[in-house]
Amino acid sequence: MRRRGALPAPPRYAVELPGSQLVRLALVPPGAAAARGPPRCFPPPPARCYSLCLPLAGGGVRAARLHRRLQQHLGQGPLARCRVLPLLAYGPRRRPRKGFLLQDPRGAPETARCLAELLRAQAAARPPLAVYEADERGALRQRLWALAAGGGRRLPRLVAAAAPPPALHPAVAALRGGALPPSAPAARARLRQCALVVPEASAVLEILEKCPQHPKKGDFPVIVIEGLDGTGKTTVTESVKDALNAVLLRSPPACISQWRTTFDNEPTLIRRTFYAAGNYILASEIAKASTQSPVIIDRYWHSTVAYTIAAEINGKVEDLPPAHHEVYQWPEDLLKPDLVLLLTLSPEERIRRLQGRGLEKTKEEAELEANSLFREKVEESYRRMVNPACQEVDASPSKEEVLKTVLQLIKKHCAL
Repeated sequence: MRRRGALPAPPRYAVELPGSQLVRLALVPPGAAAARGPPRCFPPPPARCYSLCLPLAGGGVRAARLHRRLQQHLGQGPLARCRVLPLLAYGPRRRPRKGFLLQDPRGAPETARCLAELLRAQAAARPPLAVYEADERGALRQRLWALAAGGGRRLPRLVAAAAPPPALHPAVAALRGGALPPSAPAARARLRQCALVVPEASAVLEILEKCPQHPKKGDFPVIVIEGLDGTGKTTVTESVKDALNAVLLRSPPACISQWRTTFDNEPTLIRRTFYAAGNYILASEIAKASTQSPVIIDRYWHSTVAYTIAAEINGKVEDLPPAHHEVYQWPEDLLKPDLVLLLTLSPEERIRRLQGRGLEKTKEEAELEANSLFREKVEESYRRMVNPACQEVDASPSKEEVLKTVLQLIKKHCAL
């Protein structure tokens, strides 16, 4: 328990270097800093570094919007010469906060002026700006910038030093309840926040509130087909639908799909709220359809989680939440399918198929092509899902062979 009047423990930081290497640092007394050594994310003089993290107050949807707005401005004008690295602040009893570390290779005075002007324009939620400068002993001291006075104040004898990695990636704690609403009430609450900045969220919320809570599956089996774009989901789902005389449903459901482009252009927190809400809306359609015939679903909850984890957990595959972590568990209030099939394909073949389609891509689909690490994190997240787990299907053979394999798995796992 912290003593009354004592300063709170300073946050630690995780900085993502090019190549997705994570560097951890902390603010510590000078003696401890000398023992640990300097963090690798700070280049030597004349370079100068700055950091800014979004404030805890006014978090959630507005903070996500502010984060994206700052990211866009940091790449413009005199600030364009700086290298902007993703930064995450975390610590005991602290909710992780996103921000940026700027490396100015020349240490130019106009960089500080441009940053101050940018932050003064954020009157509603102004992130604190810190500059890192070497003191007379060579220790890298953090100085908080006071925008009103144009100067700064020093933290009491604390300097930046390398820090050991935490047991879990610090962003893991913010996944459930953060970018990933864990229940229908949480999705509704987040949609109300989204409606303050995205008017279409009100329409999605209106539809969700009309859906029954805890809908029950009918007597017919419900089969989900998952996989990255280009793995053949459309072909397989259509073929299985015809073979089983089933109903085919897609996520997001048709009743909200007209707003998909709007939400795809929003930050991850808002975008994933839309897809999470879509899962619960789709569940009510599944419940009704499964009383009459088998139901085939083109993507469902697993996609929402896999893409959220890959987007929110910076670093490499080993930085993902470990297997059996609660983030991979199916929500208790969401209708559960009987079988989930994951179509897999080599990266080369998947890209070849995508290039032949010429369809418009979402932001995340485009990133799958450009960023092999993002794709690996999505695929590994799929594999760690449980209750129900994904049954992998090699989608590289002919469509007839793939359909045969899929139907055999359905026959094995579902009562038809």
